[in-house]
Amino acid sequence: MKLLSVVAALAAVSFCSTALSAQTKHYYIDVHHLGAGKVTAAAVADAHAKDLATEKKYGVQFIKYWVDEREGDVYCLSSAADTQSIRKTHGEAHGLLPDDIYMVTGGKEAAIQEGKDFYLDVHELGAGKVTAQDVAGAHAKDLAVQGKYGVNFINYWVDEKDGRVVCLSQAPDSSAVINTHKEAHGLVPAYIEKVKQGQ
Repeated sequence: MKLLSVVAALAAVSFCSTALSAQTKHYYIDVHHLGAGKVTAAAVADAHAKDLATEKKYGVQFIKYWVDEREGDVYCLSSAADTQSIRKTHGEAHGLLPDDIYMVTGGKEAAIQEGKDFYLDVHELGAGKVTAQDVAGAHAKDLAVQGKYGVNFINYWVDEKDGRVVCLSQAPDSSAVINTHKEAHGLVPAYIEKVKQGQ
């Protein structure tokens, strides 16, 4: 009888760990390239509200998003079990499926400063050529230099698999962000976009 109890207890523990691992969530940034002049911040806010109304069905939590109206790009930060959950949420909510989805790890978020424009800059370093630890070190160097250029680095996200880093900052202009990176560690972004933030 005692043996049966032990076996039952082990089976219960095994079931719980399997259920928990199935529910493990990761952070993702998904990107929509809608085309220059084909998106407005208001339209994205409306689509985001539809995502929020649908997300629980697929176990997704949309955290923030950024819109570059000029280029027609939208970046969404979310927590989910997998990429399919994100695609299903977007698909059911408004039908706008992302062009790319990156699994990322992030840093510690800094406070937002009132009245400054937001920028997302993207570093494409190559698959297997960057680690979260490397980026944490580079980010610390950015923080040490940012005041010189009037920049406020808020956070960063690293896709170690594809070697991609996305940095969110506030700055007087894109040159200030680039110059901070250049002086801090020499890693200049592949591109930078002025964005509006929503959440």
